Amino acid sequence: MAIGKNTRGRKLRLCKANKQNRRVPAWIMVKTNRRVTTHPKRRNWRRVTLKV
Repeated sequence: MAIGKNTRGRKLRLCKANKQNRRVPAWIMVKTNRRVTTHPKRRNWRRVTLKV
């Protein structure tokens, strides 16, 4: 998918999805004694398609 062909709204939604797809910060792992190491909304770009 070429980004140049997307409209502004779709680009913003893709940007938001990109920001949400981060790992749990290291300081949170330290703070919770590694009880929280992953988060359930992580997404793989090949396996999961976005509905944007």
